[in-house]
Amino acid sequence: MPILYRTTASATGGRAGQAKSTDGVLDVTLTLPKELGGDGARGTNPEQLFAAGYSACFLGALKFVAGKEKVKLPEDTKVTGTVGIGPRDDGTGFYIDAALEISSPGVDKAVLEDLVQKAHIVCPYSHATRGNVDVKLTVA
Repeated sequence: MPILYRTTASATGGRAGQAKSTDGVLDVTLTLPKELGGDGARGTNPEQLFAAGYSACFLGALKFVAGKEKVKLPEDTKVTGTVGIGPRDDGTGFYIDAALEISSPGVDKAVLEDLVQKAHIVCPYSHATRGNVDVKLTVA
């Protein structure tokens, strides 16, 4: 299959630095959260960026699946991503986990749960994390 879109971004300074896309649209200050030893300075971090990206991607997959199933999702359908980081049990590094909470007011819960499971197959973030990252899906 051909790649339909590709983008490039760079980071300098690690978790306390800058991240920028080559087109300049993304330009963020990176800071280390207090929980990881940072000073609490204003900025974002890789976990926040991952949570935002996964949420947006999953919502896109959900809309795609709903369209195929002829289900109308309301404009206020929302995916909230939570990403955590911690040391691996083997002491050799770190791991992340992820949780997605999906709400779509007015859509029958059983219908939404079915769409969420189908979107989890379609979503490229879900595909990339499958078998590597614990992902919890909750329909609110």
